[in-house]
Order: sequence, then structure tokens, then C-alpha cells
Amino acid sequence: MDRSAIVENNLWRASSAERVNSHPLEQDISVDLAVIGGGYTGSSAALEAARRGASVALFEAETIGHGGSGRNVGLVNAGLWLPPDDVIATLGEGAGHRLIAELSEGPAKVFGLIEREGIDCEATRNGTLHLAHAPRGLTDLQNRATQGQRLGAPIQLLDRAETIRRTGSEAFHGALFDPRAGTVQPLAYCRGLARAAGQAGAQLFENTPVTALSRQPDHWQIAANGRTVRAKALLLATNGYHRDITSPFAPRCVPVHYSQFATAPLPAALRDKILPGGEGCWDTALVMSSIRIDKAGRLIVGGMGDSTGPYAPLHRSWGRRKLRRLFPELANIPFEHGWSGRIAMTGDHIPKVVAFGPSAYAIFGYSGRGISPGTVFGTTAAEALLDNRPDALPIPVLEGYSERFTAAKGAWYEFGASLFHGLPT
Repeated sequence: MDRSAIVENNLWRASSAERVNSHPLEQDISVDLAVIGGGYTGSSAALEAARRGASVALFEAETIGHGGSGRNVGLVNAGLWLPPDDVIATLGEGAGHRLIAELSEGPAKVFGLIEREGIDCEATRNGTLHLAHAPRGLTDLQNRATQGQRLGAPIQLLDRAETIRRTGSEAFHGALFDPRAGTVQPLAYCRGLARAAGQAGAQLFENTPVTALSRQPDHWQIAANGRTVRAKALLLATNGYHRDITSPFAPRCVPVHYSQFATAPLPAALRDKILPGGEGCWDTALVMSSIRIDKAGRLIVGGMGDSTGPYAPLHRSWGRRKLRRLFPELANIPFEHGWSGRIAMTGDHIPKVVAFGPSAYAIFGYSGRGISPGTVFGTTAAEALLDNRPDALPIPVLEGYSERFTAAKGAWYEFGASLFHGLPT
């Protein structure tokens, strides 16, 4: 598979049952809320605002879900990548406990929206498995289990035998099972949110890059497609795919790439053995990887690294070796799809909400956990902006935020992943 095929062959685009009716902006408009970015955060904010009766316009420079939302693994997790104690240590007792509590309900909110809006996105709420890639990984999971259970999370530590039964692989030493979580077809979920927002009255403008923002005495003025938009409130939800806008604020995060490779649908006998419960999985390795099954029975292997960049051959070769090591019986099954996306990583792995002007928020930095947190943050952002209630957000609002040396750090992550993937698996 050459590089151009990898770039264009995103499984989620090929298999999404959801579509969005949209068109570029062609005239000047005025709205209560303007949303820039058509991912989970922007689409869920537009949906919530429209259902509240506000006039809403969502602007996406490409197509809905073009960025990380349409390149996601599709794990609907309950919480952040950080262990609970680290979240509390970073934010403090009150704010830390609140964020953990709100994100613990994240999967329920996601699957609730899917049911309410009839989103066709292969929703499977059978839990997730955090897999111990080595004995030291099992120690990490034991610590996470202790912390989570202390806070009331219904998580369960599984031994090696049960992990083998649930995954169909002998490569793991145990797992942490979270029954609150699950999987979705990530692009279909994002498109479904946007489609529902449009049905509720939101105006959706794809292929409409926003090029400038300015604050006027009583509104925000937005330049897009050569047209002017007036908005009482503004949400910047571009996350890891921000472009063009540099003032009055531009999110700054470390770009971390993640690539995925999907097999042809597995034969029935193997489908009954490999991830028979349909749990989504990721591991404890420093250079993390993931495995999951989609509705058609394709096995999807993911790992850090950019399969469209200069180290693409290393990442593609690693994907094949990883598949063989985890599931030797799949050694000869072909990969039919391959794609890559960008994660917006913050230094402390905590999402950020920045108030960069009156009635204006930027939300970004999910550090690889976009689906549940993006839905929670987007929904509450609509409430916060329309009702002037910043306390509706699950995390304290900042007046500013910046990361230093983001490009250099991103290049370092990519080099490390490439070096690791170049080693024998």
C-alpha cells in the first residue's frame, strides 16, 4: 500500500452510515452562537444550543469530522488518560473530583445522545479493556484500579486467563475492565451529532474556513468564505486541527500522531474467538497501541506515529508485525484500510477551556480522549455561553494558556514512536 492509498483510505469514511446536509457559507448572517470546528466538541455544542432555541451557525473548514473526530479509534472512555490521583494533584481536590465525576458519566451522555437522536454509529456499550502489555503494566493497572474504586468507579481488574479469553490473545498479562465504556464508529457519531444539530435548527457550513475574528462593541465579527458573520457568543473548537486564525487566540498543543490499520472482515470462526465481547482495547506501553473490532468484523490495530509522514514505512511494517504477534492466526489476512490523525496533547494531559474575550471560549487538548470529554465539554459550553454560566463547564475557565516548543515536542514524539516501531516486535 503506497502513501497516497494510506492517506485516502480511512475506514470510517468508507463505512459511515451517517451523512450531513451542508453547504458553504454564501451570505452574511447573524446568530446567537457561532461554533468554529465540526468535531465532537463543536457538533455537540451546536446540537445543545439549537435544542435550547438559540440561533446557531457551525463552520467547518473541511467536512464534518475531518480532523481527529473522524480519525479516532472510537473508544468511548469514562475519564481521561491520567489516573484519578494525578487529575486531583493537578487541579486540586474540588476541581479534580468534579472533573472526574462529570467525565465518569461521559459514556452515559454519549450513548444517551446516540439513542435520543437515532445516530447510526455502530454503538456498542460492552466496556473497554486497558491491557497490561508487560508485568509492570499490570502494576500500573492495579494502581489505577485502586484509585478508581476508591472513587466509586465500577472497574474490575482481570487476571491473565480472563484477559486471554476476552481478547483471544496470549500477549497480555491482565486488564482493567470498565463496564461504563464502549465503542462507536467515530466519524458516524460526529456526523450524527451534526445532523441532529441541523435538524434542531442549527446552520451547518462545511468547506467554510474562518480566517479572522474580531471583537466589536456588542458582538463578535467573523470572516469566512468572504462573508461576514455577527455572533453574540463564540466557541472555538478546532482542537488539534486549528488553522488560519492567530488572533485574538490560537490553541497551542503538542501534535501527536496516531495511525490505524484495519483488516478485511475476519472469518466467522476467528470472529468468535478474537474480542468476542466487542470491547475496545488499548495497552499500557509507553508507545501505546490499541485494538478493536468494528461491526463488519474487521480487526483494527492502532499505534502512535504518522503513517503518512517520513517514517510511514516503519509504522506500516510495525502494524503488520503487531498483528502477527497478537494474533498469529491472522498473519496472512490483509489490511484493507490505513489512516492517521493528530492528537492535541497538553503538558499536563488535562483539557483546557480559555476565555479569550467576552462570551468566547476555546476548548482543546483532550490528549487522546476526545469522544466522551468532547461531548461533555461541548454540551456544557453551549450552556455556559448562552446563559453566561462558566460554572456549567466541568473545569475552571482559564484567561490564557500556551504550550512552548510544541513543534519540537511533536517531532520528538514522532521520532520516538518511529524508533520503537523500527525495533523487532
